[in-house]
Amino acid sequence: MTYEDSLKTNLTTALGLPDGAVSWLLGLWQFIQTFDDIVDGEEPSRADLDKMLWLALVDMPKNEFYRANAGWLIPVVSSAVLEWMASDYAERNGRADARSYVWRAGFYRVVCTVASLVHGPSSQISEMALGLYGETVDDYLKEFNHA
Repeated sequence: MTYEDSLKTNLTTALGLPDGAVSWLLGLWQFIQTFDDIVDGEEPSRADLDKMLWLALVDMPKNEFYRANAGWLIPVVSSAVLEWMASDYAERNGRADARSYVWRAGFYRVVCTVASLVHGPSSQISEMALGLYGETVDDYLKEFNHA
């Protein structure tokens, strides 16, 4: 099972999100992963780039869950992007630490917001949503020879 398959299962089963929310989140995750690969020097296939262009400009904006909740989602995605940029900047400048580890996990804060839009605010659901982030701070710091 790929990480994407596992994520889809968790979004659907563990968090009980509707299809539209799952579809939008998976599109966002795919876009983030492809962009992160490019930044890390990995070259995606032309087909992957075409898919990301379609996701970003067509599929994600027309998604009914997104359209109904854009007022909530745009600021959260904006914050996640800014946090990722800050994390990447810190990493490239030799300042990766526990803070930059937290900043790079913005996607899971988006998941938490989506879960709260579906189920209402809940400590239990929030913990489950944020707990989907699989990388530990120790593993992250090892990437930068801090541990």
